[in-house]
Amino acid sequence: MRFGRIEAYVLGRSLLSVGVALAVISAVILLVQFVELSRSVGVRAEVSVSQLFGLTALGMPSLILVLLPFVFLFGCMSAYVSLNRRSELVAMRAAGVSAWRFILPTAAAAAVVGVITVTLLNPLAAASNARFASERARVMDNYLVDAPQDVWLRQGDERSQIVIHARDREIVDGSVVLRGVSLFVYQKDEAGTPQFTRRLEAAEARLLPGFWRLTDVREAAAGESSVRSESLSLRSSLDSESAMERFASPEAIAFWRLPAAIRTTEQAGFSASRYQLRFHQLMATPVLFAAMTILAAAFSLRLVRLGGLAGLAGAGVALGFVFFFLNEFAGALANADVIPLAAAAWAPPVIALLSGVTLLCYTEDG
Repeated sequence: MRFGRIEAYVLGRSLLSVGVALAVISAVILLVQFVELSRSVGVRAEVSVSQLFGLTALGMPSLILVLLPFVFLFGCMSAYVSLNRRSELVAMRAAGVSAWRFILPTAAAAAVVGVITVTLLNPLAAASNARFASERARVMDNYLVDAPQDVWLRQGDERSQIVIHARDREIVDGSVVLRGVSLFVYQKDEAGTPQFTRRLEAAEARLLPGFWRLTDVREAAAGESSVRSESLSLRSSLDSESAMERFASPEAIAFWRLPAAIRTTEQAGFSASRYQLRFHQLMATPVLFAAMTILAAAFSLRLVRLGGLAGLAGAGVALGFVFFFLNEFAGALANADVIPLAAAAWAPPVIALLSGVTLLCYTEDG
């Protein structure tokens, strides 16, 4: 393998088409998101057009990242079909240039973009999505006040576990504040079995670095009468961000925070399968991007004079959607403990990659 002018030319055309596809899809997302926010927010709160555009911009990154595999599929397919229609690919292959020479650099570039997406863009998109949620709640604050919702949290370590129930929650100055709080404290015995030791009732609980600050507290140990106090501090293994992550979906947690979320969730006695699945899916993103570029090439190299190129390209697009829904279906099976988490995350990208390589081998090598 070598990287010469032909490879650089095809790579440049592919990246240009991917950029165009990204711009088109981003424009569509911008339009749809703006219309949706205008309908759901604009008619209920006093907001300007600039504020709506600001909210739209904050919510776009997470949606774009979801559709990035299709950006590579559509962009690379458009590039290869264009080169094929102008007989440039025919001339390259007639000169003895294997299709692998100009396809593999594009697939490698897609994998590099996948690594950048996971390590850099995903945390930025998660932060933008969190800002979007807080800004949307702030804008809607004067229109509707949401009914209180029960909150359940659990924290724990090797020695104890605490189950926390609250009637309502809010964020004040970056800290989680719970209202109408009940805390059930358990100590683990030598066998690791939690044993109930005491219960605390508090009007308010504010999560500060390393501890909960409880106010208007009533504490009762097992078999004893209750004791009242104005305030009480209770050690916590949570911080504000990890506590809020308990209310968020795995997709809203940044890649670099997922291992910590998995660890704290398991320490609290909960199942971390959703976070583990999300972590594996993000790790498989470079493979998925590379697979989309190879599939795009496999469905675009048919000679124009043989006909059927448009139908073949359409079949490639349909197959891309099939793999997308296969990925979602595998995730649902993994969440239901039907198949292993690693298999659910890695199988669809690997199957897509092997399918594209097989089609290319059949097309190129016969």
